[in-house]
Amino acid sequence: MSEIRVLTTGEAAKYCGVNFRTVIRWIERGRLKAYKLPGRGDHRIQVEDFVLFLQENDMPVPADLQAPNRSVLVIEDQPEMASAIRRVLARSGFEVEVARDGFSAGTMLSRMKPGLVTLDLKMPGMDGYEVLSFIRSNEEHANTKVLIISAETAAGLERAMALGATDVLPKPFENDELLARVEALIR
Repeated sequence: MSEIRVLTTGEAAKYCGVNFRTVIRWIERGRLKAYKLPGRGDHRIQVEDFVLFLQENDMPVPADLQAPNRSVLVIEDQPEMASAIRRVLARSGFEVEVARDGFSAGTMLSRMKPGLVTLDLKMPGMDGYEVLSFIRSNEEHANTKVLIISAETAAGLERAMALGATDVLPKPFENDELLARVEALIR
């Protein structure tokens, strides 16, 4: 079971760039859901209620309060491997889509905005190195996490890291290891 995260009125005020008394007024007027600590009277705001308040009032939601993006784009030309990766991740609650080549991956990246990309380096046409370079040079996707999953040589995997890969997982791999890497990167 996950722990419920809470904020003080001062922390909420800092996120909004206002005085903590303003946050207390929002609470007292029923605009922001909160509860009082017994005996002290201090307010506490659950993070999910605070995020909802920010969204309802067209205020930006700070990155550290956003839920992790659990969507994964698998870029893999071998249907059996793509299917295996998709199955392992989908069973663990990830939203997974597959691109069979570098060209379709570009359009899927823009539409999907995944939290993570798994990328094979050895693909016909636009190879994984070119896809990785595209991701890192495109402002919209520059911060997307990229997990290289490839049977490439150690030198090839090092080249991918130098081009901006977040992590590498050599083929063949164990499903548990794939899941552990993806969970760590998404968090």
